[in-house]
Amino acid sequence: MEHIAQRVLQGDARAVARLISRLENDAPDAIPLLRAIFHATGKAFVLGVTGAPGAGKSTLVDGLIRQARQAGATVAVLAVDPSSPFTGGAILGDRIRMQAHANDTGVFIRSMGARGQLGGLARATRKAIHVLDAAGYAMIIVETVGVGQSELDIAAAADTTVVVVTPGMGDTVQTLKAGILEIADVFALNKADQEGAAQTLRALRGMLHMGPASEWDVPVVETRAHEAAGLALLWETISRHRIYLEETGQLADRRSVRLKGEVLDLVERGLRTNVLKTLAGSPQFDAVLRSVIARNCDPETGACEILGGVDAKPERIGNG
Repeated sequence: MEHIAQRVLQGDARAVARLISRLENDAPDAIPLLRAIFHATGKAFVLGVTGAPGAGKSTLVDGLIRQARQAGATVAVLAVDPSSPFTGGAILGDRIRMQAHANDTGVFIRSMGARGQLGGLARATRKAIHVLDAAGYAMIIVETVGVGQSELDIAAAADTTVVVVTPGMGDTVQTLKAGILEIADVFALNKADQEGAAQTLRALRGMLHMGPASEWDVPVVETRAHEAAGLALLWETISRHRIYLEETGQLADRRSVRLKGEVLDLVERGLRTNVLKTLAGSPQFDAVLRSVIARNCDPETGACEILGGVDAKPERIGNG
C-alpha cells in the first residue's frame, strides 16, 4: 500500500489510474491509500466545465488542454459520462475526443461513469480530484455529465466554473431553470457562428445585469471550439478569474467551504447507513410503518417516533 501511495505522489499515471478505479469500486484499501496521500493535496487549480448535452463541452475542454499545455501547466481531466446500465462504466468515452493528447505525459484523461448520481458528477469525483492533486497535476478539469438542469454540484467541487451554452432560446431557458447564473464564473457561448448567437448573447448579458451585484462581473466569451476560435480568450478569462480569487482571498475560502461540504456529505452518508442498519428488521419500525399505512399516524409523526429510538452517535459512523 505504501508503495502504491508513493507512486501516486511521484505522478505515476498507472498508479493514479488504479487508485481512482479502486475508489470508484469501493475497494477496501482505497480509503487508506487516499488517507496516505491527502497531505500532498491543496495545490491544483480545479476548473469545472458544465452545460447542456450537445453544447460542445468536450471539444472545448480539448482546446483548454492545449492552452494549458502551451502555458506550461500539467493537466488532468475527469470527464463524467452517462453509465452503462450493465457494467456501470462510462459509455460515451470523452477520451475519444481528446486522443491528440494521448502521448503527452503532461496530460491525464479519465472518463468516469455517473452511475446514477444526480448533480452532474460521479460519486467518486471528489476523491479522484484529491488523487490527481496529490499526483502533482497543476490543473484539474472536471467536465460534467451533461444532464441539463441538475448540474449544480460542480460549483461545490471547482475553483472556477465555466458554463457552456449554445445559440437559441432553448439554452437560455435551461440556464434560467437550472439556476446556473448563480454558479457560473464564466460563460462560454460556444458555436457562436450559428444563427441566434447575437440574441443569446444579449439574453445572457441581460440576465447577468439583473442578477445580484458582485465585484466579479461574469463575462461571456464567444467561442467556436471546433475551429479553436476564442479559446485563447477563454483561457485568459479563466486565468483572470483565478487571479481575482487569489487576490481577494476567495480561493482559500472556496476551498475551505468545499472541504467542509465534503466532510458533511460523508457524515450524512455514514449516518444514513447506520440508521438503515439499525432499522433493518426493527419491530418498532415495522409497527410505525403499519400505523402510517393504516392512516392511524402521519408520516412526520411516524418518522419522529422512529428517530427517537435510533442511536446514531458519531462514533458509530461507518465508511458508507
